Amino acid sequence: MTPRDCPSSPDDVYLFGTCLADLFGPEAGVDAVALLEREGVRVHFPQAQSCCGQPAYTSGNIEAARSLARSQMDLFKQPWPIVVPSGSCAGTMRHHWPLMFEGEPGLARRAQAISERVFELAEFLVRVLAVDYSSASTAPTKVALHTSCSARREMGTRTHGVELLGRLPGVELVEHGCESECCGFGGLFSIKHPDISGAMVADKVGHLRASGCDRVVSADLGCLLNITHAAQFHDLRLDGQHLASFVRSRLEGRKPEGRDR
Repeated sequence: MTPRDCPSSPDDVYLFGTCLADLFGPEAGVDAVALLEREGVRVHFPQAQSCCGQPAYTSGNIEAARSLARSQMDLFKQPWPIVVPSGSCAGTMRHHWPLMFEGEPGLARRAQAISERVFELAEFLVRVLAVDYSSASTAPTKVALHTSCSARREMGTRTHGVELLGRLPGVELVEHGCESECCGFGGLFSIKHPDISGAMVADKVGHLRASGCDRVVSADLGCLLNITHAAQFHDLRLDGQHLASFVRSRLEGRKPEGRDR
């Protein structure tokens, strides 16, 4: 199985929830499950899952990343798609897991086989399940979409996010200045270079507010947390919501919940 030949309507999928969703945004994982189950898909959540290894990998600690990846590979024994509500984590699993085990043929083959089953959530909803959201709320709203740097470049997540939002009636996607630029989070980058990171996210918040959006949505919680908390720190109102949570709220006709600042 590869992302190109996945069954158009699989009966079962795994959900890889990600560390940030587990610790800081569990509602994103719950809403991702609800969106998948709405399409008649059974969702399996291996309880032993933890981190994909991205933080260690991007900071150069390859052995730690390999250890994490190796511990996760045993959790997905059935040949089902693995859906991830984060483009950057999905990119690590699809593109970097096989690279981590070059020189170890057995592990490399396992990593490659798993990588070919990995989908970012929006990608899976629009490209595999071909969701129809025409019955969703038609209340007009303007949203700005932020896509993490790695998700945009490795997984094409912005394209999938735009397609998904385009299937929701009443939702207007507004562009914001310097849309493709980094929000400054970058994992350990924000810790090692806080002044630079702070200036970058302040710039991002300024552009988002200038866009006139009602809220910012993103498929990457790290970026979303960085942006919304930076706005809160500067006493600026900027509601934010994970893409899965926003879509579910529209489908159920609920007023979207978000961060108050």
